This record gives sequence, structure tokens and C-alpha cells, in this order.
Amino acid sequence: MLDSELLEQIVKNLKEINSKLDRLVMQVEDREEQATEKKRMMADSLDVITLLSLPDHLRTTATTLFEIGPATAEEIAKITHKERAVESNYLNQLVRMNHVKKYREGRKVYFRINESLKK
Repeated sequence: MLDSELLEQIVKNLKEINSKLDRLVMQVEDREEQATEKKRMMADSLDVITLLSLPDHLRTTATTLFEIGPATAEEIAKITHKERAVESNYLNQLVRMNHVKKYREGRKVYFRINESLKK
């Protein structure tokens, strides 16, 4: 009797483990799919000529914005290792060039790639 109860408990535990592993696999696949989509969007967003025509400092800022998506100047600055005010200036230059859109959420100002530039 004990052996059958033990076997039932083992089977139950294995089913729970299998279910959890399936969920983990799905999460990993979703993340990989999101990363692939982000890379595809980056490749399609600004054409190569436009990107290459930007000065190095603006190209670095634009590329970082592509990689992380909508972000504040502070978030960009953490990645590029420049001052927030410098990145804010660069992002505003990209806004004036119509490569980036700017919007506010509460007290924070966010920047995102201009949708009209996406192919």
C-alpha cells in the first residue's frame, strides 16, 4: 500500500515539475521572440543612409533608443555613460530632425523612435 501511495506522489510531483518546465520553456521562447522582433524593428526603423548621415554622438543615442525602446534621457544616459543633460540635448536634436517623438507621462519625458520612419 505504501509503495502505491509513494508512486502516486512521485507521479504527481513529476507532473507538477513538467508543468513548471513547460511554462519556463514558453517564457524563454517568448523572450527570444521579443528580442528577434526588437532586432527586426531596429533594422527596419531608420534606413542605413539616414543613420549613417547622423553625427557619431546622435547615432549612438538613436541606436541606444532603438535597443531599449521608449526611454527617458536619464535611462539613455545610464547606457551611454554620458550626462543626462547631454543625452536630453541629443534626444531633442533628434526630435527637431523628426527622427524621434517626445511625450510626457506624469513628470517624466519619454522619447521613442518616430513611427513614420519605420518601413
